[in-house]
Amino acid sequence: MKKMIFIVVFFISLTGNTQNNALFEQGKEQYRAEKYQEAINNWMKIIANGEHSSALYFNVANAYYKLNQVGPSIYYYEKALQLSPNDSEIKNNLVFAQNATVDAIEPLPQTLFAKWDAKLSKLLTFNGWAWTSVFAVILFMLLFLGYYFSYQSQKKRMFFLGSLLSIFVILTGLIMAFRTFHKAENKKEAIVFSEVSEVKNEPRLSSETAFKLHEGTKVSIQVVEDNWCKILLADGKDGWIILEDIKEL
Repeated sequence: MKKMIFIVVFFISLTGNTQNNALFEQGKEQYRAEKYQEAINNWMKIIANGEHSSALYFNVANAYYKLNQVGPSIYYYEKALQLSPNDSEIKNNLVFAQNATVDAIEPLPQTLFAKWDAKLSKLLTFNGWAWTSVFAVILFMLLFLGYYFSYQSQKKRMFFLGSLLSIFVILTGLIMAFRTFHKAENKKEAIVFSEVSEVKNEPRLSSETAFKLHEGTKVSIQVVEDNWCKILLADGKDGWIILEDIKEL
């Protein structure tokens, strides 16, 4: 009975993957034919089926950019970048899309440690850092065995130094894995989808407008209260925005 269930699940999964591949290729053909909305419709069906990849998000973002829809294009470039943080093509296209936004927000200056931490965090996902630690543990074991069984002092010295370096990589990988995971779990960001959105001082329509944001601006979510969301900008400004005006990454 278990074998039958496994076989059924396998064939359902295989059928789903085949269908998704067909939709993806069809979307690429429609994109080349400049039928951008039709391409988006096919690719969104894949996302609705539960498949997520940087290539899929990247193509969706490109199609939205061709349609001059800044908010959705930035949103899906950011989604693609979450899965492939070191992809230079995604980064370049994201910059082009961000240049089309209205709001010019200057980030607050960072300390040297904060800059290093930000650069390290973007190198790999938390899974990437965890695997780095695993490989470093294996390397440490091999180097330690080499040190233990080696009789030449020069080789022992090299194996010992290599072991120390691998320990450093293990600790760095573990620390960055936990830090990156913590950031991913606790740092909630969103993209403004409304063409113009008023940010209020308090979570009610009658409250005074603090400032306005436009489509495509990236914000950090601080608190969600009913249909309002308290946001924080990179320049330190904060306020309350209607929840439906933004889309969480």
